[in-house]
Amino acid sequence: MHQHFADTEGQVEFTSSFARARSLAASSLACSSTPSELFETLDWFGHLAACGFAEPVDVVLLCAWSPQRGRALVVPMAQRRGHPGLRSLSNYYSSLFGAVGDVDDAGLWLLAARALRGHAHGAMLDFMPLARDAAFVTQAQSALRNVGYAIGSYHAFGNWYLPCAGLSYEDYVQSLPSKLRNLLSRAQRRLARTGNAQLTIHTGPPGPELEQAIADFTQVYASSWKQPEPCEDFVPGLVRLAATAGWLRLGILHVAGKPVAAQLWMVVGGKANIYKLAYVQGFERLSPGTVLTAALMARVLDVDRVAEVDYLTGDDAYKRDWMRERRERIGLLAFDLKRWHGLAGAARHFGAGVLRRLRPRPD
Repeated sequence: MHQHFADTEGQVEFTSSFARARSLAASSLACSSTPSELFETLDWFGHLAACGFAEPVDVVLLCAWSPQRGRALVVPMAQRRGHPGLRSLSNYYSSLFGAVGDVDDAGLWLLAARALRGHAHGAMLDFMPLARDAAFVTQAQSALRNVGYAIGSYHAFGNWYLPCAGLSYEDYVQSLPSKLRNLLSRAQRRLARTGNAQLTIHTGPPGPELEQAIADFTQVYASSWKQPEPCEDFVPGLVRLAATAGWLRLGILHVAGKPVAAQLWMVVGGKANIYKLAYVQGFERLSPGTVLTAALMARVLDVDRVAEVDYLTGDDAYKRDWMRERRERIGLLAFDLKRWHGLAGAARHFGAGVLRRLRPRPD
């Protein structure tokens, strides 16, 4: 799949090739700098596309660039077979979505919006999950409205996080609710009394030691309360990718030689992302997950010195004890009311009464 558009402001290309997208993105200074967000890197999107979908999707990478200005924008999308419209290249594995490159460039967004309206599947667009205050939301909404789309939004999920610039682990522990602080202290003492507990935080590089850690993680996950992964190769591949990129913080807790708790954290752009966690059922009395979370928190606060810890997807009650703030992740919708699928999608989202006011008058 390959389509190309050009005007005096720049060029837009739709491609399914990540190699091509990387080549075009190389013209952007923003793409060549250290990434600020794990879920807004072409490495993440490439891995998700390769092994993160249980049902087939067609990858649609929108690349907009201005050779004269040295600016580039890549919007990774997907088209589900048999379904109208384009969606963000995201799913249950994605805790955030965003474009890659010069996301704050209004000119590139206007180019992208025009090209989307001319795309065969551009009658409906759905991007999620998004940070409400992100440049993606501001720029995409403005550009899509400018070319004639009707815009809607919806709640995706709540997200708990910890602003922690300059915060030490010692001060962090003192700020925890007393119930959690006492639980942690008791759990650490119980584990110490066993005399056979070992806690390791793996950071890479790829190799036999990391493969054993991946096997331990997989064993813990399979023996936990968690549902089996829909794509069994996704997490092992992500661990290898994170190790190669220097993002990995994979904690494994062994008791008597047996892995009993495992957590996958990734540190990117000064933020620690708590991505996957599990413990073996039957070890609840040792609170292994609590001890492992504390150890990883000590690592990211005192060694990595991150500015934020993010518990990512979901409003689980236990997260509010470890974190301090909550924010909303949203979805952004766009409908071309001059095309049938766009009109039908808008009717479902807005309702007929609102739709009558939004529908453009005949030319």
